[in-house]
Amino acid sequence: MSEQLENLNRLPLREDLRGLSPYGAPQLDVPILLNVNENTHGLPRHVREAIVTEVQAAVAGLNRYPDREFTQLRENLANYLGHGLTAENIWAGNGSNEVLQQIMQAFGGPGRKAMSFPPTYSMYPLLASGTGTAYVTGTREADFTMDPQSVAEQVRAQAPTIIILCTPNNPTGTALGLDAIEAAYDAGAASNAVVVVDEAYAEFSHTETPSALQLLPGRERLIVSRTMSKAFALAGARIGYLAAAPQIADALRLVRLPYHLSAITQATANAALTHADALLSNVEDIKAQRDRIVRELTIMGLAPAPSDANFVLFGGMENPRAVWEGLLEAGVLVRDIGIEGHLRVTAGTEAETTAFLTRLQELLAA
Repeated sequence: MSEQLENLNRLPLREDLRGLSPYGAPQLDVPILLNVNENTHGLPRHVREAIVTEVQAAVAGLNRYPDREFTQLRENLANYLGHGLTAENIWAGNGSNEVLQQIMQAFGGPGRKAMSFPPTYSMYPLLASGTGTAYVTGTREADFTMDPQSVAEQVRAQAPTIIILCTPNNPTGTALGLDAIEAAYDAGAASNAVVVVDEAYAEFSHTETPSALQLLPGRERLIVSRTMSKAFALAGARIGYLAAAPQIADALRLVRLPYHLSAITQATANAALTHADALLSNVEDIKAQRDRIVRELTIMGLAPAPSDANFVLFGGMENPRAVWEGLLEAGVLVRDIGIEGHLRVTAGTEAETTAFLTRLQELLAA
């Protein structure tokens, strides 16, 4: 047993946390980082300048608490999402993980269950564990899609109080049809379950892929979660949000920490939303690189999963670990996400994508 583990075990740690490892991906100093689905394009100069201007104005009032209701941000987010939403439909937090944690705090807890469908975002069970919520799992089809009838049957069998559906799904990139979401929502009525549709990568979806935002009217237990980390290139700013019936935000007010969104965070998000069109213009280039990766990997004889996200999961390698190491030797870091025989790569800039594809071709040829 390591000294660090021995020191930890001397503390009165909750028993269900003993032996667990914290969430995290490798953070290595290499030229091309394509492992955590960041937007590698960064912020355009004029957007950076706009954020600095807004933050500078906020700094003058840092001796005071920020707007506890982040009113302007909620209005701006509602305008960005459209679909007839207003500020009353919006809630935000320090990254979508905090928003999901608040949902767990409000609707989960001892004696309650959260349900999701692996392989999916690995933070879901950790968030459940941290709030004393049992975590149960359903199953997907072999191609990572989800059949509505199967989803409904599994939800009824588990009777959860929280259902989390990730679309496009991380780490597979698979998008859900609205029929699967409707099936989960209807089946969840028996256990009065809230259904969280995690759309962190929604802006990268193909044009014909619908958003669950259009399902919100008349569904008070439906929540659509989003983030500004990906499409808006603001992973370092930690801004996540959701859209739902107003009473969902009222529930989260009961568990949020006082003044949880700093004035700096609010200023950053508001400035970025003012320049949403400029930021989203990079999204089209990222989508083009993603589709290029899928196309080129197929030509190489590999098996990429169809993706509506800014990353591609691919299999078909005899030795994925050797491929991962070979890419790393060339300064390209991708992700081994624990699905046997598969790796995941973020769609970066054209140059980054070329470096990845070139080195991968060399490794396969060898």
